[in-house]
Amino acid sequence: MSKRDFYEVLGVAKDASDRDIKKAFRRMAMKYHPDRNPDDKEAEEAFKEVNEAYEILSDQQKKAAYDQYGHAGVDPNGMGGGGFGGGAGGFSDVFGDVFGDIFGGAGGGRRRSHVQRGADLRYTMDLTLEEAVKGCEKTITVPTLVGCNTCDGSGAKPGTSAKSCGTCGGVGQVRMQQGFFSVQQTCPTCHGEGQVVSDPCNDCHGQGRIEETKKLSVKIPAGVDTGDRIRLAGEGEAGTHGGPSGDLFVQMNVRDHAIFERDGKHLFCEVPISFIDAALGGELEVPTLESRVKLKIPAETQTGKLFRLRGKGIKPVRGGAVGDLLVRAIVETPVNLSSRQKELLREFESAMDDSQQHHAPKKTGFFDSVKKFFEDMT
Repeated sequence: MSKRDFYEVLGVAKDASDRDIKKAFRRMAMKYHPDRNPDDKEAEEAFKEVNEAYEILSDQQKKAAYDQYGHAGVDPNGMGGGGFGGGAGGFSDVFGDVFGDIFGGAGGGRRRSHVQRGADLRYTMDLTLEEAVKGCEKTITVPTLVGCNTCDGSGAKPGTSAKSCGTCGGVGQVRMQQGFFSVQQTCPTCHGEGQVVSDPCNDCHGQGRIEETKKLSVKIPAGVDTGDRIRLAGEGEAGTHGGPSGDLFVQMNVRDHAIFERDGKHLFCEVPISFIDAALGGELEVPTLESRVKLKIPAETQTGKLFRLRGKGIKPVRGGAVGDLLVRAIVETPVNLSSRQKELLREFESAMDDSQQHHAPKKTGFFDSVKKFFEDMT
């Protein structure tokens, strides 16, 4: 039975690029993969045919021979000497090369890179509202992993060195044949490192890193808020085998304040005012984050009324206009009254009995609504 043209098998043109050939192979291999077509002999044969076509067309030397002489040029019994299944370039290498790219494996005999970047760290910094608004500089203590100076991060005792793993040949992964497939898994001897340390360093015990507590100075810009982060490049854990260190992210947490509440760039506070000031008007001292300011209270002020002090809020850390301070007036009911004071209040109440609607419109309106509600029910 004559073989199909390899370009036809993959569905690509003869001038297709290496990238197009690999892309076509992935598509066809997925389509005919035995896991997706159990007990389907035709799919199994098609899968073998697709792999054979890719094994030839992905190799520039074999591809050139195939383009010039056809199947005879890559027949192991012919002049090409490089057919499918012949030598080290058989099915398992093709499968590992392409699907290793997809799943992160180290196929095709490629050696694994042992250099790894260190892990990033996070530190939560508590700040007062004043520190967050004005900015400050803080010293923090961070436990981390740093490169071992004794072995220069190699993990091996000075004068010795790590050796290539004999089980995986330094690749970090081993192949296991499972029926028709060649499956890769992490090497059980070196745990994916590709190297073994037979004589470990006494200080780091072969890890190449040791625990250390670092003191760092962190400059907090003015205007930060809870959730903001500052990145300190290279202050995370040290990498392995000479890899770069990770970063340290300092995350802000602004504690609650006894007077002010924050909402972005704006501040809120509640200020109690006396019954007399609310009725007749007056002037109060209101706190801000910088000083005290005078606030004029108009006559007939009701509890809950908001006063806006522009520009007395917070300047955002990312720029923009300064926020405002919103002051909520809370009318305070007098307590601990003397007999004479109670008597005066009753006289005051009596003087208002005939004109409640004029002096207490909210009270009058509320009870009118209540009266109408019960009338409607009957």
